[in-house]
Amino acid sequence: MSMRPSNKSRSRNKNSNRRSSNTSGNVVNRVFDSAGPEGRVRGTPQQIIEKYSGLAHDALMADDRVAAESFQQHAEHYSRILQVAQRQIAERQAEQQAQQAERQAEQQARQAQQQRQKEQAKAENQQPEVGESFTPVESEQPEIGEHMVATPENKPRNRGPRRKPAKESSNEVNQAAEDQPQPG
Repeated sequence: MSMRPSNKSRSRNKNSNRRSSNTSGNVVNRVFDSAGPEGRVRGTPQQIIEKYSGLAHDALMADDRVAAESFQQHAEHYSRILQVAQRQIAERQAEQQAQQAERQAEQQARQAQQQRQKEQAKAENQQPEVGESFTPVESEQPEIGEHMVATPENKPRNRGPRRKPAKESSNEVNQAAEDQPQPG
């Protein structure tokens, strides 16, 4: 029988690692337990700062400079925690605002693009309204053939050499002769 290490210690370590990495959440409203020189102090960072500052003031009034310094150090510790959390919140808000501004700019650009496409489609499909008539602009038209451009429609076809047709029947020859116009 082999001895295996207990899984309990491993799971405790895993859970504590998760908890410590997740402390950057909402620190401003999080409740802390502080084990200070006068016992345990519980509350949000702001409440703990106020409590230790009050204790430091009381210690100074009692002429206990050592206790006052200790309370002041505890208050400064929670002040730093609070400052870091507030800075992170401000950075997150600035980042979110920048992302929101970017999304709005993209949305406005898409809307402008859609508007241009609609206007372009409308211009392409625009027909004269009822009551309007088309009036062509009168200008000199060139005579046909004067400036004619060769297009497939008006270009002469080059069919190459003609082949002799296969033997035609006498009926087809007579019919073809009748179809040709007579000179005269």
